[in-house]
Amino acid sequence: MTSVSPPDTILQFNDVSLGYGDFTVLSGISIQALKGQVVALMGGSGSGKTTLLRAATAQIVAQKGRVTAFGQDIAQLTGESLRQLRQRMGVLFQQGALFTDLNVFENVAFPLREHTRISEAQIQDRVLEKLDAVGLEAAAHLRISEISGGMARRVALARAIVLEPELILYDEPFAGLDPISLGITARLIRDLTDKLKCASVLITHDVKESFAIADQVYMVGQGKLIAEGTPAELSASTDPFVRQFLDAQPDGPIAFHYPVTPAYTKWLEQRSRRRS
Repeated sequence: MTSVSPPDTILQFNDVSLGYGDFTVLSGISIQALKGQVVALMGGSGSGKTTLLRAATAQIVAQKGRVTAFGQDIAQLTGESLRQLRQRMGVLFQQGALFTDLNVFENVAFPLREHTRISEAQIQDRVLEKLDAVGLEAAAHLRISEISGGMARRVALARAIVLEPELILYDEPFAGLDPISLGITARLIRDLTDKLKCASVLITHDVKESFAIADQVYMVGQGKLIAEGTPAELSASTDPFVRQFLDAQPDGPIAFHYPVTPAYTKWLEQRSRRRS
């Protein structure tokens, strides 16, 4: 049965299965992100969180089900229509992906130069405005090698929002940050979501900071969606999957070992034949 989407739905997965080749990473995934919401997609390492991000940006196509962004079926888009859809998105990559040969200003200005025809004066105003929003206007002239890792993450955030996207996807936005930078980044994500009235989706395993700013949380594990709800609802949950993740318990339903797949079995058989 097809679910009915609220009119302000920005991103939706409807009974989606995702994977690579013959291997299915996640199945039966139904999630949505609404305008003005911060949504956290949580799970352990290898649980499929980044696979969800790749599906949202049309880097991979769903094996089953339907992924829609701005009311459009992503699988049906190609060429110019896909490019236009992606322009409505901002992505903050885990490593920042900044250009080390450009200074802070030019890194943030890059999407404007690539995707708009606004004047140089407008570019300067927009870039400085976004740098000010992340507290780094006075660092505009610095090279990437001259700023800290936390500052670089904020520069990448300014670049992700410079086109004022309707959907922002964050890939592990809190990874590797010191406690101060972590708190600053979390607050920025919440404030920017409220200011831009966009939907923000966090791919993360950081419980404390995500729960402080998220409106809705989805947890994935063992190849499926294992829980969903508000931070308060999940914090009160007695579900063993949820409790293992939130309480950082080493033993529980979520196994330590990566599951055996047909691709692994085939690889091992071929390797064994070559050795014999």
